[in-house]
Amino acid sequence: MSVDPSFALVGSLIGVPARANMMAALMDGRAQTASELAFVAGVTPQTASSHLAKLTESGLLAVERQGRHRYYRLAGPGVADALEPLTHLTPNQRVPERRRVHARRVGELRQARMCYDHLAGRLGVAITDSLVKRRFLRRVENDFRLGPKGRAFLDDLGVDVAAAEGQRRHFARCCLDWSERRPHLGGALGAALAERFVGAKWLKRDRKSRKVIVTAAGEAALPQVFPGIAAALAQDD
Repeated sequence: MSVDPSFALVGSLIGVPARANMMAALMDGRAQTASELAFVAGVTPQTASSHLAKLTESGLLAVERQGRHRYYRLAGPGVADALEPLTHLTPNQRVPERRRVHARRVGELRQARMCYDHLAGRLGVAITDSLVKRRFLRRVENDFRLGPKGRAFLDDLGVDVAAAEGQRRHFARCCLDWSERRPHLGGALGAALAERFVGAKWLKRDRKSRKVIVTAAGEAALPQVFPGIAAALAQDD
């Protein structure tokens, strides 16, 4: 007797291009309406509703109603953690135009982007490396451990470490970065750190994509706070 693995069902759900595009659009952690997701997927509102119903029923998406609108988001960080590594498995594109489009999209996101609710890309990896080099973080299998000096450093930076520890999710996830092929800091601590950067106006989230823009204030402050990340702030690819 054979038993279908659970990822067979997930594969059938996200294997449809329209649904995959919807899921990708929600990977930055922000909620979107059905109309917005229909546009992203390139389908009619009626077709989008059908896709969204299946994704919601399966537990991959969550929905909340505000007035006349329904807002859809990934069901949680665990969904994003599962989807992000799949980009490592992108098959070789045989069509030249597809290769060019793929390369352009990767280039746009490679420097700094949101991986659900935490910072990824060259900048995210460089900041993680800086924390590890100073022994504020220590990698233990698939997670990071925050040491006393690291906690003091982040507390001084204004990161609410205690609140991050109280969340029902991985505290400091070792998240493999799909563009850099090296880990960046994820989990609740990674999210708290990214939130602090945005709150300090060192980073600005792009409204239409997962891209993150480093502000002039961030270019000045981040290398001072995280030694060794200057190269990651360069715009060239």
